[in-house]
Amino acid sequence: MVTTANASPLATLRQASNARVDATLSALFDTQPAVAPRLEAAMRHGLLVGGKRLRPLLVYLAGNALGAREDALDAPAAAIELIHAYSLIHDDLPAMDDDDLRRGQPTVHKAFDEATAILAGDALQALAFEVLASQPHPRLGSMVTTLAVASGRAGMVAGQALDLAAVGGHPDVDALAHMHAHKTGALIVAAVRLGGLVAVDENDPRLAALIRYARAIGLAFQIHDDVLDVTGDTVTLGKVSGADAARAKPTYPSLLGLSGAQHKANSLIEEAIAALAPLGEQAAPLADLAHYMIERDH
Repeated sequence: MVTTANASPLATLRQASNARVDATLSALFDTQPAVAPRLEAAMRHGLLVGGKRLRPLLVYLAGNALGAREDALDAPAAAIELIHAYSLIHDDLPAMDDDDLRRGQPTVHKAFDEATAILAGDALQALAFEVLASQPHPRLGSMVTTLAVASGRAGMVAGQALDLAAVGGHPDVDALAHMHAHKTGALIVAAVRLGGLVAVDENDPRLAALIRYARAIGLAFQIHDDVLDVTGDTVTLGKVSGADAARAKPTYPSLLGLSGAQHKANSLIEEAIAALAPLGEQAAPLADLAHYMIERDH
């Protein structure tokens, strides 16, 4: 990635990653005419208005750590962000989390309407697989399977179902971890796995190390998100703070206390960094990202 002066190495990598994936995503709308303009506008709103692009960054950093070409990482980076954007549009719907704000902007169903939001999410999900499948690669089958499993009934959607079922309940820490391993962790693991698969075969031990890293940071990320919902404000978060407590959703702070949740997140970050040992210095940006994820808002 291109670097610039007067910025930390990780900040420079994040800037370059965001520029690459944003250009790839924007081109999806600029290179063909809109069949349904209102649908296209809603898709753009849910995808291109803000966002930290963590999952594409993980694709790039994992691929870079194993020697992948960056142009070969653009399609999987875009695909994972398309799935993430679709999931947020649907999560925000009144039948789900019923949120009015996302990334400091009205959610898609507020900016447009519920039916259009549902269709926009559906279209972004389909577009993710179109983008990924359009790029020839010797491990394309494994990459498509990775994205499909992480997105569906054994991954993110299953996690969302478990999350909805847990509202008002009293799950223990293990049950909460199981839910978040699917709802949040599945796409984070998929992002790292996709980046790795661009470079190496499925049985490469370095890919296994990356996946161990991703599982740990995926849970740490969710714990930090729970903490921010308690300690953050609406302007900083880009969404309404305190929403989890208002909906009686079980969270790590509610089970472990605020300091206990923070300690758990820190332990997971240490576990993630230890998993990177087989990759040596090539994995340093991934270690830096792990620290960043719990030191700042995301």
